[in-house]
Amino acid sequence: MTITDWTGSSAAALTTIAFIPQAWKVWHTNHTADISLGMYVLFTAGVALWLAYGFMLDSWPIIIANAVTLLLAGIVLAMKIKLG
Repeated sequence: MTITDWTGSSAAALTTIAFIPQAWKVWHTNHTADISLGMYVLFTAGVALWLAYGFMLDSWPIIIANAVTLLLAGIVLAMKIKLG
């Protein structure tokens, strides 16, 4: 792997891992009152587009990171919609 690959992979890993605590907290507390619905709708849509972009480039760091982030953000978004 090149330094570019390592940089991209590291950035993808860190930004994806950053979502785990939020998803975990929402999952276990069922508390979403302090989470912005608009922000999560826009963020989840943006992550879906990043995932599509990764497929267009055939870039596995982008694909994997955004697939995982989309799953985590989707869980939080679904719980926000369900729980209000």
